[in-house]
Amino acid sequence: MIHIIGGGLAGCEAAWQAASMGVPATIHEMRPVVATAVHKTDRLAELVCSNSFRGDKLDNAVGLLKEEMRRLGSLVMRVADEVRVPAGAALAVDREKFAEGVTAAVTAHPLIRVERGEMPRLPRVDEMSPLIVATGPLTSTSLSADIAAFVGADHLAFFDAISPIVLAESIDMSKVFCASRWGRSLGPKSTSGVDFRESEGKSTPEVDLGDYLNCPFTEPEYRAFHQAIVSAEKAEVHDFDKTKFFEGCLPIEVMAHRGEDTLRFGPMKPVGLTNPHTGRRPYAVVQLRQDNLAGDHFSLVGFQTQLKWGEQGRVLRMIPGLEHAEFVRFGMIHRNTYINGPTVLDDTWQTRARRDLFFAGQVSGVEGYVESAASGLIAGRNAARLSLGLAPVAPPRTTAIGAMGYYVSHADPKHYDPTNITFGIMPPLDPPVKSKHERQLATSERALRALDGWIAETSLAGTLS
Repeated sequence: MIHIIGGGLAGCEAAWQAASMGVPATIHEMRPVVATAVHKTDRLAELVCSNSFRGDKLDNAVGLLKEEMRRLGSLVMRVADEVRVPAGAALAVDREKFAEGVTAAVTAHPLIRVERGEMPRLPRVDEMSPLIVATGPLTSTSLSADIAAFVGADHLAFFDAISPIVLAESIDMSKVFCASRWGRSLGPKSTSGVDFRESEGKSTPEVDLGDYLNCPFTEPEYRAFHQAIVSAEKAEVHDFDKTKFFEGCLPIEVMAHRGEDTLRFGPMKPVGLTNPHTGRRPYAVVQLRQDNLAGDHFSLVGFQTQLKWGEQGRVLRMIPGLEHAEFVRFGMIHRNTYINGPTVLDDTWQTRARRDLFFAGQVSGVEGYVESAASGLIAGRNAARLSLGLAPVAPPRTTAIGAMGYYVSHADPKHYDPTNITFGIMPPLDPPVKSKHERQLATSERALRALDGWIAETSLAGTLS
């Protein structure tokens, strides 16, 4: 039996992996007995930020990580693939169906048990062992304090912000257009209830118009929008003077304050898009991504924000096409906590001070849905191996999932920040490949060969379900 504190992506994946190896697992999830500031339901694996799992092709590192997880029998990837929604070359999911799917699979498994209630401290070895801490970025205050005492140092922390979601029927379709950047598209066509062709005055057979709704800006519109953001009132955040944001998920107002064109070279970049109404590239653009399978909710891509809700309504309705938008959810900000992985963890996700104790998910110092689930995947397998009397093992560094574990355990602890998976933390090719695209594909090919070999060598292939 292994025990897992936390029923998020990492915790559910860890339990699934252990159970797939024949080892019983108990997930201890505090919700709904103890609520958090951002969760809305009692479901496991609830997505509180974006509904995007990011790129899904082998020419980017997170696409490689997804493929590795699929080959390792990932529950998170299986459900995500089942409930994906149109998102160009990315994998995005219906957030409600995703949580429902993971919850159903976990609770139906005969070797997995879910217990509801807060775990206020780290259980001792004689109480729960092996143990995985996968409490996520919103670890409760009491458990967080106990973890800090265990690791011998204060938690590091940063703030994370959530994008708004708008009701599809409130979007002015005469002002927006459908397109994926550079025409890249994967998965099903849009299932939105809005008839894009009719809204754009076209009567044509069904064609792939792209997976995003694009709200195009002229230069004057963009300049006015930027000014509105920088002058808008922000919500108060505890310890705001020491606020540290994750660079890959900056609020729009933080980016706007860095310079007038920062947004236009960031989430509002117009490259790869042509406005069919004008035949030209927009000066800037806000992309809307389908948020559920029904297609009646769209999220603003890259528009994390800490503006007050009233200010959000005023500012975001300056976006062309959203003048009369109805917001299903406004953006918000919440505190993320994580340990200093290089001082605490090995690349097996075990703690150095207590070998039966593992950390996984964002609390371990990774960033992103996929990375969190991947860390839980390896932690779950290794906790199960301990339970079976086997030594924990780490995947090769030449794999994305192995490189991530190596980074978390070997980065410079004095300048440690959470990271998404990137090709940059993987060993370079030998001999090197000059073309960036070919180099990325070659790195992915090398990784998948190494992963297949590792699965065979560690005799795990027959334990997958």
